[in-house]
Amino acid sequence: MNMIIKHPELQTYKNIAIAGTTGKRFDIVIKEGRFSSIVEGSKPYEESPQPASQLWISPGVIDLHTHLAWTDFDHADQLKRSSGEVEAMQAKAFEATLRTGVTTARDAGGILPSTIQHLVQHYQQPLRVQTSSDMLGAGDARGLQHLEHRMAEIFATGAGWIKIMATGGLGAPTEQVLDPNFSEEEFAFIVRNAHDHHKKVLVHTWGGVTVDWSIHAGVESIEHGMFLTADQAGRLAESGTAYVPTTSIYRIAADPKSVLALNQVICERAARAAEAHSKAIDYAKRAGVRLGFGTDYATPALHGYNLQELDTLMEYGLTRTEAWQSATGNAAEILGSGNELGRIAEGYIADAIIFNADPYQASNAEQLRTSIVSVITGADI
Repeated sequence: MNMIIKHPELQTYKNIAIAGTTGKRFDIVIKEGRFSSIVEGSKPYEESPQPASQLWISPGVIDLHTHLAWTDFDHADQLKRSSGEVEAMQAKAFEATLRTGVTTARDAGGILPSTIQHLVQHYQQPLRVQTSSDMLGAGDARGLQHLEHRMAEIFATGAGWIKIMATGGLGAPTEQVLDPNFSEEEFAFIVRNAHDHHKKVLVHTWGGVTVDWSIHAGVESIEHGMFLTADQAGRLAESGTAYVPTTSIYRIAADPKSVLALNQVICERAARAAEAHSKAIDYAKRAGVRLGFGTDYATPALHGYNLQELDTLMEYGLTRTEAWQSATGNAAEILGSGNELGRIAEGYIADAIIFNADPYQASNAEQLRTSIVSVITGADI
């Protein structure tokens, strides 16, 4: 099992390679959880007398769409568990997520900032998490006054994001999955009210008119979007709205023999979504949309396997560099933290993964995961 190095006061790597930078090695010094010095190594690339010369460093992965509070796919099953059991499982989710190289996550609904603070401090697993606390869904389509009240409750938790369930998902019949859950007026109010309170907005949408509403309203990111059109992709790129496709979860859900073991109806819906996703990724890539890495993973069977998303993104047409960028620099920018996260650069927070093999040459996520030597988090518990 790899090591988690927490907020290092002083950590030095001599002649280490930076993933994605070929033919060079670097001397890297970390002080008080930040990169303080990065200089090209004095020894030629092919000389490797130090152990660090067999190592590679990359920025920590940022998962923009995960569910750290969920212990069961069906929420009714989670309600049957004791609070102590739920807490212990959530703490294991934090540890598993960190060990796979994810140092920052955006929880897409279900966990409170107060819960994160408790888990980080009590279990000593300093995963950096931004949260939306709760989701606004079909049950909240009851007018602007109700929405204002519900949003005030979410603001009070300290969440930095508002999540809009703009369409259905795997639980919705195929012919209804693109139908909006809110009126256009309600949708616009949610975004405007969130921005007035200095909150960012992420939108669960499989496609259709709610993508158009998202672009017009100026949300920060849309999620899933497997039925995105070429025209919408072009307008996403023009507006600067990010796209977090969460591709791998639908492949997993489509397989009745996968760890989720879902029923046939849900598997069939997931299969249709997965089939559409590659076309959406192609449209987004061609248009120059900012793509972000997100897994939509939940439950113990999935936490810790986040790197599988890289495999699917590449299978759907991203280059290895583009896939990694979606999980590092792009993701940091989407969070609003591009000036201090997502890069191996002086002054940046030292969130990083140390590998014993070149991660850009890994044949799949499992090989990548098993080559992790340690995960560094600059977060201060």
